[in-house]
Amino acid sequence: MLAGLAPARRRLLLVLLALVLVAAAVAVAVPLLTGDDAAPGTAADPEQPGPVLLVPGYGGSTESLRPLAEQLTAAGRDATVVEVPDGGTGDLRGSAEALGDAVDAALDRTGAESVDVVGYSAGGVIARLWAADGGAAQARRVVTLGSPHHGTTVADLARSFVPAECGVGCQQLTTDSDLLAGLNAGDETPAGPSWVSIWSTVDQTVTPPASAELAGALELPVQSVCADSDVSHGQLPTDPLVQAMVLAQLQPGDPVELGSDDCTTLAAG
Repeated sequence: MLAGLAPARRRLLLVLLALVLVAAAVAVAVPLLTGDDAAPGTAADPEQPGPVLLVPGYGGSTESLRPLAEQLTAAGRDATVVEVPDGGTGDLRGSAEALGDAVDAALDRTGAESVDVVGYSAGGVIARLWAADGGAAQARRVVTLGSPHHGTTVADLARSFVPAECGVGCQQLTTDSDLLAGLNAGDETPAGPSWVSIWSTVDQTVTPPASAELAGALELPVQSVCADSDVSHGQLPTDPLVQAMVLAQLQPGDPVELGSDDCTTLAAG
């Protein structure tokens, strides 16, 4: 076939053929070189939970999350409480970077393909910032615990009346925060992990409490399970009922709808 072509046409056809072969080789080589043999956007296997990263809130106290981490460890999970920079009062984006480093370390250490993340209070906002910046591809599940996803009027008051005590992180948690406005524009729950929001209807730190609602997540007010629960914001990580709710959501499989029929069993711890 080529022999019957004029020399110029033959050369052009050979060049085009070479370009096609090079493009095909690149398409095959890039996934091999990057180690990415999964389709873009592929969700983590819900039946294969990996290590759990727990992210503290404003103030950065890791102690508040240790009881929950201990419950997870007792249940056979690999659980790490993440230390955030600036005592948890600085730019939440810096804390999201720290979470990303902790996730990479956990995946390298365990060989797991994905992580579960539990973000308490502002830690839930930090988890969302991390997910929105590419972390969603590394997560199987994200559980937020009493998180001010749409700001809290407590931060508004702090900014107005004690501005010296309202650092960058505090300002980012106000109801008119540019950071939250950007985070909530469009999709509040990036594809990849499944999302769960657990919160208390009597929370007096995240005000109004419904600020903890997260579009696209399984919503689980504590009182939807045990109507008479009076768990406060600070008690969320240590309350036996809430701990049991978190553990239920981190089991293999998809997030679990919980209701009043589950109150007695879960409250027993």
